[in-house]
Amino acid sequence: MQLRKLAFAAVGALVIGGTAATPPASAAEQFVPLLVYRTGPYAPNGIPLADGFNDFMQLVNERDGGVNGVKLAWEECETQYNNDRGVECYERLKAKGATGSSVVNPYSTGITYALIERATADQVPVLSMGYGRADASDGRVFPYVFTLPITYWAGADVMVQYAKAQEGGSLKDKKIALVYHDSAYGKEPIATLERLAGEEGFQFRTFPVAHPGLEQKATWLQIGRQLRPDWVFMWGWGVMNSTAIKEAAAVGYPMDRFVGVWWSGAEADVVPAGAAAQGYKSLNITGVGTAAPIFADLKQLHADGKGLADPKNIGTVLYNRALVNSFYFTEALRTAQAEFGEKPLTGEQIQWGLERLDITQEKIDAAGMTGLLSPVKLSCADHEGGGSAVVQQWDGAKWTAITDFIAPRRAALRPAYEASAAQYAKEKGITLRDCS
Repeated sequence: MQLRKLAFAAVGALVIGGTAATPPASAAEQFVPLLVYRTGPYAPNGIPLADGFNDFMQLVNERDGGVNGVKLAWEECETQYNNDRGVECYERLKAKGATGSSVVNPYSTGITYALIERATADQVPVLSMGYGRADASDGRVFPYVFTLPITYWAGADVMVQYAKAQEGGSLKDKKIALVYHDSAYGKEPIATLERLAGEEGFQFRTFPVAHPGLEQKATWLQIGRQLRPDWVFMWGWGVMNSTAIKEAAAVGYPMDRFVGVWWSGAEADVVPAGAAAQGYKSLNITGVGTAAPIFADLKQLHADGKGLADPKNIGTVLYNRALVNSFYFTEALRTAQAEFGEKPLTGEQIQWGLERLDITQEKIDAAGMTGLLSPVKLSCADHEGGGSAVVQQWDGAKWTAITDFIAPRRAALRPAYEASAAQYAKEKGITLRDCS
């Protein structure tokens, strides 16, 4: 799929020296706010995410002339992964463009929590891809929050399935420890793992780690010298991840029994740990590497001098995740345009498109994104969409997927989403939407 030569349009973020200077969106463009963290303690994770968004939207404009002729315009706002800054950025950007903000991607569980009520009132969809509130998968209670392709609760289930398979089909009397960031994000999987411990017969212990996660020596002495679990799962973020890997290695804990969630499985999480990280595993909700055909187009975009990312980030875990996130949005926009017309749409109209989003394998292949994501299908009631996760392993130089996409066992997860969402609805006085 050769990159077509189109006249350059001065839309999107022009990244200069790590900051973004953005021309105003015109009436013919679809505006997308970008909440980013290129600075602050989580910048090593935030920069490739921001780069992936910029490159994908630039590619859509240059290669395709936009989405059905509607060019994308966007503006970065620096949150430093801080909740208050995230809310300020949302408020600053929500009315920009001809139709206002079409979607918001907080890339922070804390910011997501802070925006749910605001964005719902403003009719701006919150696309919390693999983070945020798991119970927001229930669209009857959370009409403007979308958790596709998978939630933390579903990720915990995938981890247990993987460990069970490695143990020959049974976890009875095994020990599993959870090392987690002591925040709303880190606590998300605990109830699911407690339920699974009862169902599968394993012993379960939790080990909270205070932000930013540099002090873990005592934690790992407890894990490696006293508990000696069969498996360690990690819900970490930022420097906590590489610190945990180094401390685990220091007490002799085997890396191939150490599995992180998808926010504990980027290059920035393992490279600082050096040789100690070899063999470490994590979940991933997107494919790894640059084998997908879209990367040929991205390479051409950069060869033409129109790429916006740091080239070293192309193909990294978080860059690829932003590509997939952007693809979800443009496909929702395309879906909504079929109903409302090929023009810039409002957040309310794109919410309509998201609830009817059906990304089949055929659509993935046609977009040149084969291997980067699994199919998802959303509905009024289901805002998660049936996505899956792979297990990947660090070989000392790169991540390699070591499983196919593993589907969570949603027969037990969906009732848990609904029960938690119902409690939220009761607390907030929300009447459930009729999705029949």
